Amino acid sequence: MAAPTLLAISHGTSSPVGAGAVATLADAVAARLEHEAPVHAGFVDVQQPDVPTCLDALREERTVIVPLLLSAGFHVHVDLREDVDKARAEGIDVTLGGALGPDPRLVDLLEHRLTEAGLADGDVVVLAAAGSSDARAVADCERTGELLAARTGHPVSVGYIANATPRVPDVVTSVRAEHPGARVVTASYLLAPGYFQALAERAGGDVTTGPLLLPGAEAPDELVDVVVERYRAAL
Repeated sequence: MAAPTLLAISHGTSSPVGAGAVATLADAVAARLEHEAPVHAGFVDVQQPDVPTCLDALREERTVIVPLLLSAGFHVHVDLREDVDKARAEGIDVTLGGALGPDPRLVDLLEHRLTEAGLADGDVVVLAAAGSSDARAVADCERTGELLAARTGHPVSVGYIANATPRVPDVVTSVRAEHPGARVVTASYLLAPGYFQALAERAGGDVTTGPLLLPGAEAPDELVDVVVERYRAAL
């Protein structure tokens, strides 16, 4: 029996640069699984094809959805779950895998971005996450902040760009007051470039790291590893 199709579902973005960066991740996963499973891509919002369209095209195949989302919030627990349940009711064989984080390999990548940005002794870190109205996603981000603090030995506070509090600019202001004279480094916990990355860069930190996927660069092995593991775990 053929291996199920991996359907990589990202959030979607209006940023061509961000869309291109996410496409490099899907392409890298497809290359990794070239002799194991077919890989397709779709979007939960903003871009097309959406999830129902993708599943309709794959209705004759077994499919595993891997959300290219850093935490399991509303899009995973509600949007994708509803899409999967509806598809199953129509006789489509589809399984929903887990979100990408929290995961130590994402912390590896965050640490690498901080090193690239010149993280130095005495710096304090603000982890800038997208944010979610789902408390489970917020807990995922807080856990990532804890793991990053343990890894780097630097104080790490978590702020959110939208849909959750505290907001990143407020956290930057707060940590400046708590650590007078220290440089504030904003660690972007975003998958790709785009509007949210621009907001993170304008949140008041002294320096801001790039997102996990950088424009014009190959997808990091850490991200590819996590996507492939989520696919295999869901089988």
